[in-house]
Amino acid sequence: MKRTPEDPSAESADAPMETEAERRRRRAVFLRELAEARELRARVQPRKTKERRMREALRMRTFRI
Repeated sequence: MKRTPEDPSAESADAPMETEAERRRRRAVFLRELAEARELRARVQPRKTKERRMREALRMRTFRI
């Protein structure tokens, strides 16, 4: 059976362990894209963003020491 790139076992069997630097680089890209998506959502749905901010502020006030 030939392994395809979609096959998850292909990565685990053939790919060497990734280094810490590679993992950090991938994580940085992911976090950058996540922040970009949140900014886009804030521009597209301002009402939902405002509601989310207000709920988050309430939660922060509730659990503050």
